[in-house]
Amino acid sequence: MMARNAGLIIAGIAAVLFVVLVVITLLGARLRRVLPAEHLSSDSKDAVKLALGLVATMTAILLGLLVSSAKTSFDTTRSEVMQMAAKVALLDRVLLLYGPQTTEARRALRDSVAEGVRRTWPPNGQAPSQLNPNEHMGDAVYLAISRLAPQDEAQRGLKTEAASIMAQLAELRVLIQAQAVSSVSKPLLMAVALWLVVIFFGFSLMSPGNATSILALIAGAFSVACAVFIILDLDHPFSSVVRIPSEPMLKVLANLSNETS
Repeated sequence: MMARNAGLIIAGIAAVLFVVLVVITLLGARLRRVLPAEHLSSDSKDAVKLALGLVATMTAILLGLLVSSAKTSFDTTRSEVMQMAAKVALLDRVLLLYGPQTTEARRALRDSVAEGVRRTWPPNGQAPSQLNPNEHMGDAVYLAISRLAPQDEAQRGLKTEAASIMAQLAELRVLIQAQAVSSVSKPLLMAVALWLVVIFFGFSLMSPGNATSILALIAGAFSVACAVFIILDLDHPFSSVVRIPSEPMLKVLANLSNETS
């Protein structure tokens, strides 16, 4: 439910922006009809078009920066989730090679991964995504590995490798939690929204007040509203429409469950 709410909030923000731009467009088209003729002369239109061109260029640059920032943050988090899944599978393999003494550690690893998946991707989206790790279950895996008593050089090496992988997993989890902070600058987003209002108002004043030009401006409003939706959606990688898939972790968890059952 919470994940759905996040998607609805983001869609609502984009819809409000679209409606505002459409209203501004219609208002500008109506105002054009009552403006004195000297305000719509060729010289006046040229001056306004130059100013709007400058604002439109700055708006396009800022929109590009915001999309790039949100996409980079999304891809980084997705890569870290992939790395985590790979390291969990590797850790289980290392523990398996160590011998039957690691049964407790492998079960603790399975339980820890299952809890992490449940907290990060709640079933049916009925709860908020919780990126803070369950430290108790993580500590249980680390303690189970620490209690291993190697019998030869090979087991000593495997225990050291397992402890190293555990440290890397803990680091990745903390990184994912730290990157949950929004990467989108709210002041920049507000500046873009204000500039869009100026642009659409100016274009509606300068364009002929026929249905074709009005529909073209509405189509443009829909496009920029979609861009804002994408920016905000990518900024919530675990609780929105375009979210980081849970399949890599679920596949690893399925393998852990089969091998430790």
